[in-house]
Amino acid sequence: MTSGDGGRGTGRRGVLRAGAAAVLLGAVGCTSGAKSAVAPASSPPTPHSTDRPTPTPTTAPTTTEPPTQPPTPLPTPPLWQPGPGEIQPDVKRRAVELVAALGAWPPGGQAPGAARARVAALGLPPGLADGAGRLAPAAPEAALEVIDAQYGGILADSASVLVVCRQWTRRPDGSVAAGGITVDVRLSRAAPRWTVTAVNPGDPGPATASPAPAVAKVLAEPRIELPPEAAADLLSGTVHDTVLTAMLRLAGPYALSVSVVRTGHPLDVFGTTRPSDHPLGRAFDVWRIDGRAVVDPATPRQLIESFMRDAAAAGSYNVGGPVAIAGVGNQFFTDDTHHDHVHVGFNS
Repeated sequence: MTSGDGGRGTGRRGVLRAGAAAVLLGAVGCTSGAKSAVAPASSPPTPHSTDRPTPTPTTAPTTTEPPTQPPTPLPTPPLWQPGPGEIQPDVKRRAVELVAALGAWPPGGQAPGAARARVAALGLPPGLADGAGRLAPAAPEAALEVIDAQYGGILADSASVLVVCRQWTRRPDGSVAAGGITVDVRLSRAAPRWTVTAVNPGDPGPATASPAPAVAKVLAEPRIELPPEAAADLLSGTVHDTVLTAMLRLAGPYALSVSVVRTGHPLDVFGTTRPSDHPLGRAFDVWRIDGRAVVDPATPRQLIESFMRDAAAAGSYNVGGPVAIAGVGNQFFTDDTHHDHVHVGFNS
């Protein structure tokens, strides 16, 4: 029976029964449309009886669910583009396109098949997606920003491009995790565009329990800008004190934007079998000085030369950049690979 249609008793017994029924209905949270059984009265109902109040319909309390908050959107940075002054700009553009295809995807685009399709859409071998490693973590959604793309080496028919990235991934609970990675992309000359032959994502390893005191100083220095992978290198305890001391010294007269320290750099000097100082934790590269990109022709050459000389004064035995500087032995050098950054290396 619906509310307002309760059984009618006579006298005090009918009042007690109606009241007990109302209490019972309220206790179980019955809605206005719920049905309940009430024992029949022992005497027939009296149509004209007025000795009990009219039953009040019982309504269950309503619960209002809080509105669901939409997940925090991931950043949507524009795709990095080479600027003026680049040598073989399409080589860098090609490397960046691939890294963006492997390291960023819309909701639901994390499946291997989807990654392969994105790579194939660039006209590159789909199998490159199988080597994405840390660049493609297990996440339902990801966004990526390329901070800088610099040469790890460039020759007539082959190249290494170090693509320095920030990355955001969606956690299963909907929150966002921020990180980053540096990827060594290997390319070879082809027509109509260079093609990618290998993808080597960096891995700095875990942080040490007790990093050198200079690590905290470098990380806290506002005039030193470190990308995520370079900061992880410092925290891993694999970077020599000579590098840390030089960074702090150069941060006095300059604001320096570091691209690569150890992780992500080729093991050997590109095109040779000579070990690079970077994987040994004895070098760092700077792609911007005082907010001016090294590769930009508008950046004063005097600023770059001054920085290179001060890097040598800070203890570097091997300073490379876009400016030819006369020096003792092999202390200063320039070539196509270093037209877009300043290399600061140490022998211990």
